[in-house]
This record gives sequence, structure tokens and C-alpha cells, in this order.
Amino acid sequence: MIGRTVPVNPRPARSWASPQPNVLGRGIVAGYSARFWLVVVVLGVVTGIAASLLSALLGLVEHVAYGYQRGPFLDGVAAAAGWRHVAALLVAAALVAGGTIVLARIPGSGGSEVSEAVWVRRARLAFLPSIARGVLSIVIVGLGVSLGREGAPQLAGAASASRIADWAQLPTWQRRLLVASGAGAGFAAIYNVPLGGALFALEVLLGTIALPLVLPALATSVIATAVAWITLGTSPTYELPSYVVHPSQILWAVLAGPVIGVFAIFWVRTIQSAAALRPTRWQARVAAPFGVFGALALLSLPYAQLLGNGKGVVQLAAVGSLSFGLLCVLLVLKPLVTAACLSTGAPGGLFTPTLTIGVLLSGVLGTGWVHIWPGARLGSYAIIGGGAFLAAAMQGPLSGLVLVLELTRNFDTLMVPTLIAVIEATVIARRFGAPSIYSARLRIDPGMAAGSAEAVAAIETMDHLDPLAEEAVDPVPRSDDGRPPEGTAAA
Repeated sequence: MIGRTVPVNPRPARSWASPQPNVLGRGIVAGYSARFWLVVVVLGVVTGIAASLLSALLGLVEHVAYGYQRGPFLDGVAAAAGWRHVAALLVAAALVAGGTIVLARIPGSGGSEVSEAVWVRRARLAFLPSIARGVLSIVIVGLGVSLGREGAPQLAGAASASRIADWAQLPTWQRRLLVASGAGAGFAAIYNVPLGGALFALEVLLGTIALPLVLPALATSVIATAVAWITLGTSPTYELPSYVVHPSQILWAVLAGPVIGVFAIFWVRTIQSAAALRPTRWQARVAAPFGVFGALALLSLPYAQLLGNGKGVVQLAAVGSLSFGLLCVLLVLKPLVTAACLSTGAPGGLFTPTLTIGVLLSGVLGTGWVHIWPGARLGSYAIIGGGAFLAAAMQGPLSGLVLVLELTRNFDTLMVPTLIAVIEATVIARRFGAPSIYSARLRIDPGMAAGSAEAVAAIETMDHLDPLAEEAVDPVPRSDDGRPPEGTAAA
């Protein structure tokens, strides 16, 4: 062998990815760089801290506005003097009127809603306006406006992700994944639902669940939730008794599922109409909050349950502590006041108000059913149907189901009837073309069409099944061996 040179095979490059037979294509077998995972950890910590601070601000505003020291919000507002209801909501009206006008004049690019940013704005959120909008949202919810508290931490997590993605120079598809994960982490931290928050990011915001997407979304939500535990604790949001499954619940789920789906369609269409009524001229932006919040203050004098996001109402209905008459009244008024609050342009979430409406509807249906076939406790029907209504309205059957499981942590025995109701309600809502509560509130003008197409392309990049077409869809420049250059986040 003298005089011959034996070729030496180069050592294979070390990769973060692990090819597996059940996953194909660039988007799924690809790994992420160490810098990307560092970004995920930082985002989780920042979002958890933000959720803790926002939750503390919410509690402070509630206690100051309604003059109570401890206990649930519903007990505090029910015991408060009537003038406090009026004063708190007039202050909220002033904040919304002034805040929306000021926020509209702050320069910045990107969407004002997380869903808008992910779907049509290249996952870009202006940082300071988003944080200001989140703070405004949590303050007015504490003052009694009938919207959800999750909007604030979602905005904080998503805006932080957008800013960090700029610093890390991530490609568009990774930016979308990070922004959706940040929003899901904010959701997870404030409600203590790490798995539900990750599924919300994937199923509701990104519309796709795949192996490379699950891990960053789950890691962000888990880290944010663990950080928030330091101040918010680990208790579930709702305390339930031990419900036992009964054949009557299964038959009720079969019969009630389609009814719940139809009501979910009406609710989503109501949100769509309310969003279209949001004022654009400054005179209307001032007048609308004072008119709507003033009416809410008057309605809250006999029905304090209308104030806030509805958490207390869900708790009472879930244990069967609301009378049939009150269930019916709140079922009519809660959707109306929530849609009216949204129509003013006030920022806020829709998650808990939607769950509240679903629980009220199911409580009404369950009350009638227990007289036909007794045997199961009334509160169980409220939770079964509430989960189905939430899933149908969110267009997220998995995330809706898991969120109810994590919010209660004492619900697994009712899994079968809940799954039946979730499937039927979601199919009905989809069959009749109802959007989700998150897309229904957006105003998408024709100029956004290009952004929407880019969103679809970015998500297709995540699930792309042809490894040979990688260069055509991957915005990250690559060397001959398919790896990104040094210092670039791997796809």
C-alpha cells in the first residue's frame, strides 16, 4: 500500500436533531441551535415574571376599587356599595377612552392582537404599545369590565418574543413559533395550565401540532408557569368536588353537544359583530366606553356576577350553587355585556367570559335534564358542557379539553361525556363555518392578504415534508452540507 493515500472520512457533524421513522421532512427532523433554546428559556422566565406582576396589579386594582381586603372578587363586588360600582366603571371608561386614543398615536409596527400578529403581521408586535395595552387591559378588568384577564400576559409574552426574535435574527417561521409560544406561556402562567398553554399556542394560534413545534411551546409554557408559581402558587383555578360518571351524563352529552355547538356559533358571530362596531373616530372612542360601562354599572347593582371575567360565576355553577332563574338571567346578560365591552375598543381577553357563557348554558340544560333522568350532580353538567362550548368557540378541541382538565384537576372521571360533547359541538361549529373567537374579533382588510399568505407559507415550512425542497422554503442561508452558517438559528 506504499505510495497510496487512504482517504479519511470526515467526522459527521454533530446535530441537535434525532431522525426518527415516524417523522419526515425538514420541518420535523430539524433541530434548533443552542441559541434558540436559550431564547426559549429567557422567554419563559420573562413571561412568568410578567404574568406574576400583572396578576398582582389585578388584585391591587380589585381591592382598591371595591374596598375589600380578601376573598374572591365576586364576594367583594357583591358586598361593595353601589357607588363603588359606578365609580370604578367610570374610571375604566376614562382609561379606555384616553388609552385607546393615545395607543393609536404611538408609532410602531405590528398587530395589536396576538392572533393578528401571528396570522397577518409576520409575528411582529410593537413592544411598548403591546405592554401598555396589556397593562390597560388588566386594570380595566380589575375595575369590573366584562373581559378576560388572559389578554394582558398573552400580549406581554408575545411582545417579548417578538423583541427577542429581532435580537436573535430568527427566520419568519421560528419567529411565529416563538411569538405563539410566548402568548401560550402567558396564558399558562396566569391560569397555571402549562400543557393547555402550549396546546393553545399550537392548535389555536398556529393551527398545527408537530414534534419540532411541541417542544419549544411546551418548554416555554412550563418555564413560565414554574416561575409564576413563586407568587401565584400551584392551586387549581377552580375547586370541584369528586364527580362520578353516570350513564345520564353520557346521553346528555350526546343530546346537548349539537345544541352547544349552535350556541357557540351564535356567540362567535356576536363577537364578530361587536368587533366590527369598534369605533374609529376619537369622538366615538370617548363616548362608547362611558355609555357601555355606565350601563354595565347599573346592571351590576342587582347582578354583581356580570362584573369581571366571570371566574366566580364558573366556580358557583361548577358546584351547582346557582339557581335556575339566575342561570337564565346571566345567560342572557353576560354575552350581551361582554360583546358590548368589546365593541368599545377596550382591550381584554375572551377565554373566561366564553367559558362562563358555556357553563351557564350547560347549567340551564343540565337543570332540565336532572328532572328527566336524576342520578348525576348538577354541577357536572356545567363543566361537561362548558368545556364543549369553549372548544367549539375556540376551534380547539384538544386545547379546550385540556384547559378544563388543568383548570379543575378533578375532572378525569367525566372525560368520556366531555369528549362526546366536545366532538359534536366542534363539528357543528365547523360545519356551519363559524370562525374562532380569536379570528372573529379581527378586522382583516384587503391589504393584509399578503401577510396572511406569508403566515400560511411559514406554517407550511414548519410541516414541510420534502427535505429536497428545503432551500425553496427556508429563509435561513445554508452551507453545502445543509447546516446554517455559524451563529444562525437552525431551522
